[in-house]
Amino acid sequence: MPGKSFLFTSQPFLRHQRRLLLCEGVPPGNYGNYGYPNSGYSACEEENERLTESLRNKVTAIKSLSIEIGHEVKNQNKLLAEMDSQFDSTTGFLGKTMGKLKILSRGSQTKLLCYMMLFSLFVFFVIYWIIKLR
Repeated sequence: MPGKSFLFTSQPFLRHQRRLLLCEGVPPGNYGNYGYPNSGYSACEEENERLTESLRNKVTAIKSLSIEIGHEVKNQNKLLAEMDSQFDSTTGFLGKTMGKLKILSRGSQTKLLCYMMLFSLFVFFVIYWIIKLR
């Protein structure tokens, strides 16, 4: 049926509402004030109270869960903000280092840079050789 919510047209919901409104299952002759069956009306009230309490418990659980999710989101946002600032500082540090390397490579110090690279390679080779012999 277009335009109607599924909740109000589902068969279990309609059966449940009919049972509550008509108080089915009440023995005949137990009618009290205003034409309501005495035992049926109290049974309906008891069922309503039970359902209300169940709904209240579910709402409380969902509320506490949403509060916990809110706290977790705040903590995660704080962590992300810290990581962002650390990445920014690292980016700045690497940018400065790359700038210095460019200046070093442009100058007449390329011979010195080549010697430093060869020395570093030699040191790594010696360390590798020492570890390999153990």
